Amino acid sequence: MNTAIALIIFNKPDTTAKVFEVIRQIKPPKLLVIADGPRQQHPEDVENCAAARKIIEKIDWDCELLQKISDINLGCKECISTGLDWVFQQVETAIILEDDCLPHPTFFRFCEELLDKYRHDQRIMTISGNNFQFGRQRTENSYYFSRYPLIWGWATWRRAWQKYDREMKHWVEVQDGNWLQDILDDSTAVKYWTRLFENCYKGNIDSWAFRWTLTSWLQNALTILPNVNLVSNIGFSLAAANTKDIYSPFANHPTQAIEFPLKHPEFMIRDVQADQFTQQTQFQTSLISRLKSQIKKNCKLYLN
Repeated sequence: MNTAIALIIFNKPDTTAKVFEVIRQIKPPKLLVIADGPRQQHPEDVENCAAARKIIEKIDWDCELLQKISDINLGCKECISTGLDWVFQQVETAIILEDDCLPHPTFFRFCEELLDKYRHDQRIMTISGNNFQFGRQRTENSYYFSRYPLIWGWATWRRAWQKYDREMKHWVEVQDGNWLQDILDDSTAVKYWTRLFENCYKGNIDSWAFRWTLTSWLQNALTILPNVNLVSNIGFSLAAANTKDIYSPFANHPTQAIEFPLKHPEFMIRDVQADQFTQQTQFQTSLISRLKSQIKKNCKLYLN
């Protein structure tokens, strides 16, 4: 293992300990820790943040530890955006894990080999450890190409992260020109992502990841997704910021080993069928949500 690992932590000592233990088995030569500070309205954060940071002290292998610790709460977007800016000031490549993304040990070798293979290929911006195709697979290859940069365990290069647009400075032009229609060619998906990006742009959604998605799309970039799931999100809970649905099929999605040597695709074509399934299962407002929204709207009309 020669690649640096960036670990993003906050107030989850229990899941942080599990993720750290896998990292400890891998023994990376360099570990970069990004830690957000406690929220003012949540006094329990003081103890939990401190406990999460203390886990890092358990490093017992030859490792260079670099830390970007915030004493105040920056929020998800600001903490991770500036944190990854800092990471790629230190290293050319990194494997990135959040404190609730539990990787299979083979995830690291998978990322490392592909970081090297596609190091200079500008078409690739993200290597992900996620597969939520639930057994669907078109080829015998180890991975496929997608438009969706899934980030529950991922890796990238400095050359890609330098394109990251935290301020979404092109969003108004993209929206006014209906460019998402050209990118997605799906009116339902366009409505979904327009609403989401607009809320991000207005600051209603505290997310760095959706900004990375827009950056990737505007660069016409591809993501590598493995044909087995290599990282499980173990952070779904009612107290979570974004992953509250404990009954989600994506919660605690099991991992399995990927086989080596990797079988590389002989051509670089996006798997449209897989992407359509991803859009329909992960990125589409559910019927129940739409009904709830309509009921709320009708109640407001009635009360007015």
